[in-house]
Amino acid sequence: MNNKDASRFPKRIYTEDEVKQAKTLIDNGYRHRVKIKGSADFKQKAKQAIDNIRTAGYYDFFRTYIEKIEEIDGLTQLRQSEASIWANKYTVSNPVDAAGILVQKANQMKEYLEGKLYYGGQAEKRSYQKRIEFLEALGRKSRETNVTAECERLVKLWKESSLVY
Repeated sequence: MNNKDASRFPKRIYTEDEVKQAKTLIDNGYRHRVKIKGSADFKQKAKQAIDNIRTAGYYDFFRTYIEKIEEIDGLTQLRQSEASIWANKYTVSNPVDAAGILVQKANQMKEYLEGKLYYGGQAEKRSYQKRIEFLEALGRKSRETNVTAECERLVKLWKESSLVY
């Protein structure tokens, strides 16, 4: 399915019918054209994070669930009803960590569309595991030593912090 079907993708994903419509389109191969909105610096750093997502082989997964990354002046959050991530400038300041956050939010969107509980203790544990899985893949596939080193640092950090679950 190509993006000509975008007109069929719901403008918001809130009601049961809208969720069902979005899930059906995605199951049939629909993928978003990811848009980035914000300052020039934000866009440039978000694109670096997207490049890391591509390197790790997760871009198709990401664009399956996320349509837009938008700069805000507040807390970073998934906006399920818009299939978008609202992020502040600090979220994208480290392109390796930013890529992990974006994949984590895409996984939460996936669970939302599947009707799973996408927030709270066990959901957070699953999203952290997805983030670790992504960082490990990026660390294996990247040819940049600074990216590999940052992946190793972040995986260690996330594995240590996930012990609380």
